[in-house]
Amino acid sequence: GPCRGALHPLSLLVQAAALALALAQGTLPAFLPCELQPHGLVNCNWLFLKSVPRFSAAAPRGNVTSLSLYSNRIHHLHDYDFVHFVHLRRLNLKWNCPPASLSPMHFPCHMTIEPNTFLAVPTLEDLNLSYNSITTVPALPSSLVSLSLSRTNILVLDPATLAGLYALRFLFLDGNCYYKNPCQQALQVAPGALLGLGNLTHLSLKYNNLTVVPRGLPPSLEYLLLSYNHIITLAPEDLANLTALRVLDVGGNCRRCDHARNPCRECPKGFPQLHPNTFGHLSHLEGLVLRDSSLYSLDPRWFHGLGNLMVLDLSENFLYDCITKTKAFYGLARLRRLNLSFNYHKKVSFAHLHLASSFGSLLSLQELDIHGIFFRSLSKTTLQSLAHLPMLQRLHLQLNFISQAQLSIFGAFPGLRYVDLSDNRISGAAEPAAATGEVEVDCGERVWPQSRDLALGTLGTPGSEAFMPSCRTLNFTLDLSRNNLVTVQPEMFVRLARLQCLGLSHNSISQAVNGSQFVPLSNLRVLDLSHNKLDLYHGRSFTELPRLEALDLSYNSQPFSMRGVGHNLSFVAQLPALRYLSLAHNGIHSRVSQQLRSASLRALDFSGNTLSQMWAEGDLYLRFFQGLRSLVQLDLSQNRLHTLLPRNLDNLPKSLRLLRLRDNYLAFFNWSSLALLPKLEALDLAGNQLKALSNGSLPNGTQLQRLDLSGNSIGFVVPGFFALAVRLRELNLSANALKTVEPSWFGSLAGALKVLDVTANPLHCACGATFVDFLLEVQAAVPGLPSRVKCGSPGQLQGRSIFAQDLRLCLDEALSWVCFSLSLLAVALSLAVPMLHQLCGWDLWYCFHLCLAWLPRRGRRRGVDALAYDAFVVFDKAQSSVADWVYNELRVQLEERRGRRALRLCLEERDWVPGKTLFENLWASVYSSRKTLFVLARTDRVSGLLRASFLLAQQRLLEDRKDVVVLVILCPDAHRSRYVRLRQRLCRQSVLLWPHQPSGQRSFWAQLGTALTRDNRHFYNQNFCRGPTTA
Repeated sequence: GPCRGALHPLSLLVQAAALALALAQGTLPAFLPCELQPHGLVNCNWLFLKSVPRFSAAAPRGNVTSLSLYSNRIHHLHDYDFVHFVHLRRLNLKWNCPPASLSPMHFPCHMTIEPNTFLAVPTLEDLNLSYNSITTVPALPSSLVSLSLSRTNILVLDPATLAGLYALRFLFLDGNCYYKNPCQQALQVAPGALLGLGNLTHLSLKYNNLTVVPRGLPPSLEYLLLSYNHIITLAPEDLANLTALRVLDVGGNCRRCDHARNPCRECPKGFPQLHPNTFGHLSHLEGLVLRDSSLYSLDPRWFHGLGNLMVLDLSENFLYDCITKTKAFYGLARLRRLNLSFNYHKKVSFAHLHLASSFGSLLSLQELDIHGIFFRSLSKTTLQSLAHLPMLQRLHLQLNFISQAQLSIFGAFPGLRYVDLSDNRISGAAEPAAATGEVEVDCGERVWPQSRDLALGTLGTPGSEAFMPSCRTLNFTLDLSRNNLVTVQPEMFVRLARLQCLGLSHNSISQAVNGSQFVPLSNLRVLDLSHNKLDLYHGRSFTELPRLEALDLSYNSQPFSMRGVGHNLSFVAQLPALRYLSLAHNGIHSRVSQQLRSASLRALDFSGNTLSQMWAEGDLYLRFFQGLRSLVQLDLSQNRLHTLLPRNLDNLPKSLRLLRLRDNYLAFFNWSSLALLPKLEALDLAGNQLKALSNGSLPNGTQLQRLDLSGNSIGFVVPGFFALAVRLRELNLSANALKTVEPSWFGSLAGALKVLDVTANPLHCACGATFVDFLLEVQAAVPGLPSRVKCGSPGQLQGRSIFAQDLRLCLDEALSWVCFSLSLLAVALSLAVPMLHQLCGWDLWYCFHLCLAWLPRRGRRRGVDALAYDAFVVFDKAQSSVADWVYNELRVQLEERRGRRALRLCLEERDWVPGKTLFENLWASVYSSRKTLFVLARTDRVSGLLRASFLLAQQRLLEDRKDVVVLVILCPDAHRSRYVRLRQRLCRQSVLLWPHQPSGQRSFWAQLGTALTRDNRHFYNQNFCRGPTTA
């Protein structure tokens, strides 16, 4: 109309002004909805895209070298999708249209790729098309170096399939035909199909139902992976011309099904068949995998000519007897890693294990894995053949059901760095205690690395907040976790003075440590005693370990939960080298030492205790941490703290640089008290109950660099709150209740931030929202800005990216609709009111008053209709006469003979819901009925369902102030209880007596209908009571 035409120029003017303002304020992220990451990577993962994004011409597409479209919903690839990426080298299209059997919901899907899709990218080197439902190999550029077609529906490879890919070095075709991606056949590789790939070095064809090694493989191959097919025979001609092979994996082709973790086909009897000279010509082979191949013996001829073999995997076979007498290892002088795990005898646990003498010829062996063999005793003879291996560093003996272990035997292995005896049944020492003079003590320099090996990293480095250090850099580690140890005796560690890291976690150690348990371990630096039941009663606990630097006592809560038992933590002051201590998750709350003291401790994990209760005891534990003069990191997470007073912070060590207060109940924090910790650089308050940052601001001069406020309920931040923290570089405000992010919060600090995380906040994406411009200014610091920073309101944008539409250019749609509606209403009223008044004024007046009189009654009727039944009938089913009267008299009169005024009755036998408990049905019947009708033969003895229903009706009287009880007494002459007599006096019409004479029954049914349809408060005798009233 004319109005619309008049407004159009104005609308254009407003949009032009908004566009000019937007261009002046900054540009949107270049690759919306994706995110530009370092090294030219555009990340579009997990965005549920249905097509390749069309990035704007202004985006620097020429700088993109990697594009990841992993896990989207792209089912069609066009010729022009990637043509603008002139320098694209890596493209990931994995998990866009998976085969139906691999799809989480098993939805059928088919991906269509047009002929020139990838040919338009001549620079492409790495293409991943895995987990897509494609049946043929698309046309590919000759520049391709790596190609992944795993878990697709490609079942045929012929010479034309990969023709022209002369630069291809890596080809992955795994899982195209197996139990998760069934095809009812096998991958067909035509002879010579890959021979034209002259530079191919890596070929993986795992899980493809192959029964023979493909013929005509290129001689350039260095890695050939054929595991978990059905190749049960191998001969020299199968690997002919593959003289450059360095790694060969043929495991899982003839499987041991009693140890399988997925569907398994039994290996035929007499197989696998390996020709003695199968591997003889592979002189460059460095890795050979024969795992899960049902091998019962080892033919030494298999390994002739494999002088360069460094890794041999023989796990999950039947070599339990072979490893005690085999001579197959004599020629493997360069072997470094040998895996013999899970070569157990089914349903048999051996008393002893003696490794064959040929193990002694493995002079280069560095790692031996013999876990899962199942033998009960570990003695000197078990590993005797390994004693003279100079390079042996790692020994895996876990999960063997070992109950007796002579740990001292490891002292004879000078180069051993790691022994894993976890998940066994070791309960104590297996040899008599040695004399004191026989305890080997080595104080040489080689077992005392420099302290920098366990040094605290700088707070900005990844993993620097890990309170307990790793043992990876130490010379000798022994893991005894998850055994059956109840006590620790020094005899267990005889001749292990070289040990530097000891793991005893997840045992049942419940003794009181007194400073004598670890006497032989004079060089121990890390001790893990977590998940035990240690009693810390003695003041000299662990003092026999003068070089101990890290002690983990977490999850030893049982002694601390014993009422009236005290605990002595004074031993901490007597450990001069201790730097890391964990007392986490012990439930410490009372009866412990009043103060921890240490001049060396740098990191303390006190999370999972009840510090709130300790600090509530006046000044008793106020200075609990004050004696830790060198403490740098302190974790007070999960301590049930509701408040943190300035005096609590004032009594923390002044040397603190990191303070964690995660997952407490803090609803208030005194920010000015941070000045009491002058060196604090990192503060973690995530997972608390802060609702606003309004009480002051971060203090001037604070050294705070990282502040984590995620997972709170912050909805308001006072202007300038962060402005004075000039050293702040990382701020996490994610998972709060923020509706905006204002530049006034930061002042000049905004430009210096390296990380500003505002994800998972319900941002209000109104037109002209100022936070958009601010986030664009600091977009380099905002992780996940294009896709993970989302709107919380209005409803049409909820859950969508804040860039779903440019909020700087949109007109205020809500205001437009309001103005349009108001103007339309005004015009309609100005035209309709005079006309209607003239034509039908009296009729409208009459209708208005008629509706006015009808609405209240209609409202009341709706309130009544909200209940499912008019009455819930309760009676004693055991009394057949009463039940007969209810079913044949009461039900018929009230439901069938009242016509339109019929009442809805709730009867137990008919209307209760099967499957629900008796109480659930009873509660629902009473509360969903307008009245509860009790049909009684006698009133002096009421029990069972009648009594429960009466109590629920009385509870409804207390809760809803509604008296819903109506009594029908079938035997008027019987004795009446005091309650019935009192109710007859107060509310006579709710107590009805069944008349003996048929002439009185008509009046009875009329009275009962009135009692069930009207509120009981109308029946109360006003001389005595007004009945229940609503508050």
